[in-house]
Amino acid sequence: MRVLETTEATRSRMSRQSSRDTGVEMALRRVLHAAGLRYRVHRRPLKGVRREADIVFGPAKVAVFVDGCFWHGCPEHATWPKRNSAFWREKIETNRARDRNTDARLEEAGWVSVRVWEHESAIEAADRVAAVVAARRPARPRADPIS
Repeated sequence: MRVLETTEATRSRMSRQSSRDTGVEMALRRVLHAAGLRYRVHRRPLKGVRREADIVFGPAKVAVFVDGCFWHGCPEHATWPKRNSAFWREKIETNRARDRNTDARLEEAGWVSVRVWEHESAIEAADRVAAVVAARRPARPRADPIS
């Protein structure tokens, strides 16, 4: 059995990684808000499922997840650490599997998951999210014209 070797510097750096309100997430939220979209942050879309979306559009049933390139194994920017490589590969592959499972569970419940990579432009990602939300918004009854 191989003992994991983690340096104090690595342990310290990884413990400081924020999982909420990251710069990428905040930029996306600013663009969505400026476009007039309103949402909830860091909510569980489904009761009884311990998966939290970064941005939730409840009535439209759209859950947005902002995924880090390292932690979620981005096909463009993922890197595989040389130290403790087996541990990190398993960790990242487990994250990927959980993401797929989350998307499937949400879909079964009538939700749509939108995955945004940290390297994406906030404006382009917001356009994609806004299009999905607009397509899923319930039709509102038109008000009678004022005579």
